[in-house]
Amino acid sequence: MATASAVTTNAPMTAEEKKVIFASSLGTVFEWYDFYLYGSLAAIIGKQFFTGLDPTAQFIASLMAFAAGFIVRPFGALVFGRLGDMIGRKYTFLVTILIMGLSTFIVGVLPTYDTIGPAAAVILVGLRLLQGLALGGEYGGAATYVAEHAPHGKRGAYTSWIQTTATLGLFLSLIVILGTRTALGEATFAAWGWRIPFIVSILLLAISVWIRLSMNESPAFQKMKSEGKTSKAPLSESFGQWKNLKVVLLALFGLVAGQGVVWYTGQFYALFFLQSVVKVDPAAANIMVAVALLIGTPFFVVFGTLSDKIGRKPIIMAGLLLAILTYFPLFKALTNAANPDLAKAQATAQITLTTDPAQCSFQGSPIARDVDFVTPCDIAKRALAQAAANYETLPGAAGSGTLKIGDKVIEAPSATLTAGGHKFDEDSAKKIAAFKKDLGDAMKAAGYPAKADPAKVNTPLVIAILAVLVLYVTMVYGPIAAMLVELFPTRIRYTSMSLPYHIGNGWFGGLLPSISFAMVAQNGNIYHGLWYPIGIAAITLVIGLLFVRETKDVDIYARD
Repeated sequence: MATASAVTTNAPMTAEEKKVIFASSLGTVFEWYDFYLYGSLAAIIGKQFFTGLDPTAQFIASLMAFAAGFIVRPFGALVFGRLGDMIGRKYTFLVTILIMGLSTFIVGVLPTYDTIGPAAAVILVGLRLLQGLALGGEYGGAATYVAEHAPHGKRGAYTSWIQTTATLGLFLSLIVILGTRTALGEATFAAWGWRIPFIVSILLLAISVWIRLSMNESPAFQKMKSEGKTSKAPLSESFGQWKNLKVVLLALFGLVAGQGVVWYTGQFYALFFLQSVVKVDPAAANIMVAVALLIGTPFFVVFGTLSDKIGRKPIIMAGLLLAILTYFPLFKALTNAANPDLAKAQATAQITLTTDPAQCSFQGSPIARDVDFVTPCDIAKRALAQAAANYETLPGAAGSGTLKIGDKVIEAPSATLTAGGHKFDEDSAKKIAAFKKDLGDAMKAAGYPAKADPAKVNTPLVIAILAVLVLYVTMVYGPIAAMLVELFPTRIRYTSMSLPYHIGNGWFGGLLPSISFAMVAQNGNIYHGLWYPIGIAAITLVIGLLFVRETKDVDIYARD
C-alpha cells in the first residue's frame, strides 16, 4: 500500500526528518569511532598485546585481531536483525551502542601482555568480537530507520548521511589519536597514551545513549506492527525461502563484496601502506589520511543524491570499475609521492632472491615466530618482509638463498634450533644477526631509506591520491544503503539487508588488510596485495551488471 511518503518527492526536509538523520548519524559516528580506534592503532596494539611474537607476526596478529571484529559481524546481523524485525528498530540499536561503547572503554584499561601474559591477547580478541557483534546490528538498524523515514525519491539523499558516518568515525578517531599523540609525545603515546582515545569513548557512549532514547520508532515498522504484519520468524523468511535468499546472495556478490573491498582499500589499506610499507611518519600519515577523508566525505551525499536521479547501480558499478583499473598506478604513485628515495632505489637497485622454492614456507602466518623459519629461503624472506623490501624470487638450487641488491651479493644462512626447539642455537643466532646487518648495510648503500624523509614527502600529491581513493569509496558506498533497503520487504528488511552487508564488509572488506599484507609477505612485491581487492571488485562488477536490478523507483511502503 502506498502512502503519502511514497509520492512526496520535492517537499523540503521536515524538522522531524532532520532530527532522525542527525540522531541516527551522530550515534553511528560514535559507534564507528569506537570500532576504528583499534584499526588506527593496530601497529602499537600489536606491540602491547602480542609481545611474544616477532615484529612481522605482531603486526599481522594485530590485523587479525582487528579482523576478528569483522568476522563476527554477520552473526551480529542475524541476532540483532531478527530482534529489529520483531520488536522494532529503535531499541535494537540502542542495545548495540551500549555493547560497543563498553567494550571500547575496557580496551582502554586492559592490562597488556607484559602484565598478564597471553591472557591479554585473548581478552582483547574477545572484546573485538563483542564490538563486531554490536556493529553487526548497528548499521542495518540505522540505515533501515532513516530509509523508512525518508520520502519516496529522496532515500538515496537521506541514507547517504548514514553512509558518511563510517568515514567520519574514522576521521574522528584519527583526530583524537593525533591530538593525544601531539600532546604527549610519541614515546609516551606508545607506552600508555594510546589508551586515552579508548577511555574517552565513554563520554561519547553517554551522548549516544541519550540521543537514541529520544528517538521514535520508524513509521514503516509502526504501520506494519499496527496491521499485525510483523514477522514471527524473520530468519527463516529471509534465508529459508529461495525467492528472498536469491536476493540476499545477489546483494552480497553483486553489490556489497566489491563495495567492501573498495571501502577498506581506500580508508584502511592506504593508511597501513603509508605507515608500514612506505615508512611515512605515523602522525604525518594520519594527518594526510584525515585531510583526504575531509575532502571526500561530502561526496557520500553527492552520490547518494545523484542516485535518486540516475539510479543506484550505475554509480556503484562505475566506482568498482575505476578501482579495478587504477589501483596499481595509484599505489605506485603513492610510493613515489610519499617516499621518492624508496621508489628510486626500487627502480635502480632491484632486489632478487635466488632460492629453492621447495624450501620456502608461507610467510603470512599471524602466529609465526622467527624460529619457525630455518631454511636460507625463509630466513631471507623473513628479513626482507621485516624491512618492507620489494623483491623478486628466482628459482635456484636446493639449499640456496642468494640475495642480490644492486651489485651486492649476500648469502642467507640456514639455522639450527636448540634441543627444546624454542630458539636458535648460538652459532645460528650469530649468523642470522650478521646476515640481517649485511642486508641492512647493503640496502642502505643501494639507497633504500629506513624511513621516508619528511622533507621529500610531496604532501599535496599524497593527499590528492588518497582523496581519489576515498572518492571511489563514496561512489560505491554512498548509494548502497538505499539500494539494500529497497531490495527487501519491510517485515524482514533489517535481517535481510544486514547479513549480506556485514558479510561483504566484515569478511571481504574487514579481512582485506590481513589478507593483502600476508600476500605481500609471501610474494615479496609490495603491490601484490592489491590483487585481492581488484579480484573481488571484478567479480562483483560482473555479477552486478548482469543480475542485479535497479531499485531507485521501488515503493518500500508497498513492500511489507
